[in-house]
Amino acid sequence: MARESLGLLGYDSYTFVVENLERSRTFYTKTFDFHEIARASRALCEKNGETSIVFGAGEVRVQIVAPLSQSSSAARYLRRHPAGVMSLQFRVASVEQAKAVLSSRGATFLGDDVDERNLQGGRYRSFGIATPLSDVIFRFVERTDYGAFAPGFEVAEEGAGGGNRFGFQRVDHITSNARTMKPVVDWYRSVLGMEEFWNVSFHTEDVAPGRVGGTGLKSIVMWEPESGIKFATNEPLAPFFENSQIARFVYDNHGPGIQHIAFSVPEIIPTIIELRRRGVDFLSTPQTYYRAMPERLERLKIFNLKEDPQLLEQLEILVDGADNKYMLQIFLREAAGFYDDERAGPFFYEIIQRAGDEGFGYGNFRALFESIEREQQQHISPAG
Repeated sequence: MARESLGLLGYDSYTFVVENLERSRTFYTKTFDFHEIARASRALCEKNGETSIVFGAGEVRVQIVAPLSQSSSAARYLRRHPAGVMSLQFRVASVEQAKAVLSSRGATFLGDDVDERNLQGGRYRSFGIATPLSDVIFRFVERTDYGAFAPGFEVAEEGAGGGNRFGFQRVDHITSNARTMKPVVDWYRSVLGMEEFWNVSFHTEDVAPGRVGGTGLKSIVMWEPESGIKFATNEPLAPFFENSQIARFVYDNHGPGIQHIAFSVPEIIPTIIELRRRGVDFLSTPQTYYRAMPERLERLKIFNLKEDPQLLEQLEILVDGADNKYMLQIFLREAAGFYDDERAGPFFYEIIQRAGDEGFGYGNFRALFESIEREQQQHISPAG
């Protein structure tokens, strides 16, 4: 028997809380070439005790919020966490339908519903629910002939500008980290009605048994087939649980939360060339990954790679897929490292180009992991 649908239409926006609003403005407008499309009115800023600016590119909308009052939601978030994603907003066909279905599944409502009409007769409605991701909130938004970002927001003059030069199209997926992912995955399944899309599990000991140290992870991707919304969730894998980068994220974030958001682009190579020129740092990839790439592509039956492998190596872009369908991806450094500021948080962005493959780069997970292990082994003395 088919489960009743929430009526999800797709991603609407996400809210990112920061201490340094001007630094974020510079990053999104000067580095990522987003346009400033809306800002909170003076009345809304006074009401909420926080200031907000909305930046956009393609279908992506990110609301950057900074506190003006220590009693604001943004200030409370920053007392518990570094800068990070405080809420995710999703479009729904009907607020009533979504709320009725979520209520029947035991969702925890926050009681901060919004229902407002504009002068043109358009209507904006939304409500929020609590999640197992610490202080991250999920909001569901219904727009009926409502062109503004949200009630209380004014259109920014910059919003009339042209498109994003990098071709950022939409949010491809969202990834969260937790010390244990079962409560998160079970919540996606039982409350949001999602299905499992993909999973992976690996550890250092798979490659080098008996090593003293190392890391590993488990990852499960849940999705909602009608809208295509995908959430990946990671947890550390024992042994050496606390050494895992996933455990470190939870420690640095002071709890589970959103680790990264992936943007899709039509052509990743010119995007990365220009972003590197603008000073963006990316996670490095060892040369061993690219030395093994021809054999990997043959094994995966990818014979139609259009991009120059040497250029992919030079830019440190990863490749994965199967049966002549592939994807290209790269990860930015976390914000704390990029700004040399712990309060900037462990969040980062991923940039992805899909050429027919809709997966999550199992080969990249595994091949990159094994490449790093081989490279590390070369620097260990026979006695060590």
